[in-house]
Amino acid sequence: MTDSEERLRKQLRRLPDEPRIVATGNHVTPWHALALLDEVLPSYRLWVLNAQHGVPDRDGVVLETPFVGPGMRKSPRLSYTPCRLSLVPSLFSSFMPPDAVLLHTTKPRNGKLSMGTEVNVLPAAIEAVRRRGGVIIAQVNENMPWTSGDAVISESIVDVMIEADDPLPTAPVGVIDDESALIGSMVAARVKDGATLQAGIGAVPDAAMRGLTTRRGLRVWTEMFSDSVFALEQAGALDRNVKLTASFIFGSPELMEWVDGNDRIKMVRTEVTNDPARIARNPQMVSINTALQVDLFGQANASRINARIHSGFGGQTDFIVGALHSQGGQALMALRSWHPKANVSTIVPLVDEPVTSFQPTAVITEQGVAEVFGYNQRAQARHLIRDAANPKVRDELWEEAAALGLA
Repeated sequence: MTDSEERLRKQLRRLPDEPRIVATGNHVTPWHALALLDEVLPSYRLWVLNAQHGVPDRDGVVLETPFVGPGMRKSPRLSYTPCRLSLVPSLFSSFMPPDAVLLHTTKPRNGKLSMGTEVNVLPAAIEAVRRRGGVIIAQVNENMPWTSGDAVISESIVDVMIEADDPLPTAPVGVIDDESALIGSMVAARVKDGATLQAGIGAVPDAAMRGLTTRRGLRVWTEMFSDSVFALEQAGALDRNVKLTASFIFGSPELMEWVDGNDRIKMVRTEVTNDPARIARNPQMVSINTALQVDLFGQANASRINARIHSGFGGQTDFIVGALHSQGGQALMALRSWHPKANVSTIVPLVDEPVTSFQPTAVITEQGVAEVFGYNQRAQARHLIRDAANPKVRDELWEEAAALGLA
């Protein structure tokens, strides 16, 4: 056992019974340090945002999150807390106070560490733990890219550092299918020079972003970004005088190399990136989101399947509200009209799951663009059926619209 591992064990033993551990999530969980922690603590509450496969899932461990990833999805030990992502940091100072934070960072440089590609809610968790006199653990990794902004913390606040130079997961640039490319082209056609962009991971938003390479003066204010933003940078589409603001990053090895030490990129804590008021201050804010279902009232389900939680609110509600309040802004919902796996229409009469968001500017499928915002409810329903729904369900949707008083 190394000296650092022994120090970790000593620090963990001073935690209360069933402590709450907030760990770096998404795609950079500190697996080595987490495994050591799991060996020492017989029972604890593991709080991870978008947990990937491999998190401890055993008797004695309660899995906590406001955004469910594949590592917690369908677990009998899952404790899901619905919450808009912008409000998640406030949970740490109220309902869900952490006793320890487990970080994944760079190695120290001049007394500083960088959280690299994952900042998100971690600064708020660190502050809450420090107020409570808890433990801060960092798995330091020479492979973690160095980023600036809220990613940078003082080495002095870390109680234990565990060295583990594991390779970081990366994602290959995905192949964009014909339907996604068509939807992306319709989204891109609505974006003007000088707009500010937010989009998530996925074939449709990726296609939309890659369709903007001929624009100029674009800005990025987003919860996360991937290789599509790098493609815009390479094409000269981004405003070089404005930093790219994000809270976490995931993508190809080439993206990680570009991010490392790049002072054009500013990593910012979630309560800033996802604050609807701050989002609204961006000029021509364009929010590109997707959903599992959109109904004739303009309500979207993006988080549940058959009443089981699939993901969570995430940043969708924050960015839709922020974009709608931006001068010249748009909140776009982009999705296929037909779900290939479930073999059902994604445009439905009335969503039968809890609503994730509602009233975007427009809903865009491979069938066309259905304008929503500013129209009365009958016009909204008419546009969704005529312009966005798959032709093979339009007759049925017209009948359902009449029954709902929308036709």
